[in-house]
Amino acid sequence: MEPGLGSAEELLRFAVLWLKLAVEVTGAAMIGVGVAAACQTWWNVLRSGKGDAFSESRLQLARFLALALELQLGADILSTAVAPSWDQIGKLASIAVIRTALNYFLQREMKEGEASRTAGSAVETTG
Repeated sequence: MEPGLGSAEELLRFAVLWLKLAVEVTGAAMIGVGVAAACQTWWNVLRSGKGDAFSESRLQLARFLALALELQLGADILSTAVAPSWDQIGKLASIAVIRTALNYFLQREMKEGEASRTAGSAVETTG
């Protein structure tokens, strides 16, 4: 076998690139599914007349966006898994910080939205 052709590192790099692609596609699909679910939630709440359609659909989309952010970060980590350069590591670090911050604020907003929704349903129950 010739050097460089079919080596273990080459096969590993190839497998990781395909896995990265699968994770990226899954993340993008989660965003698409989230948009569809948010639209469905908006429509259902609007038709029922119970609750705030905007807030409910926004919380629904936020859940999917949080998952998609995690998947995209995983894909970025995979891209540097095999023999990364310092440039790639620096880019990954900055991307990780940005995506983690986005996810943190998204999670915080989701908790606040859930608390608000719970408080609102408690008022409806007692009132």
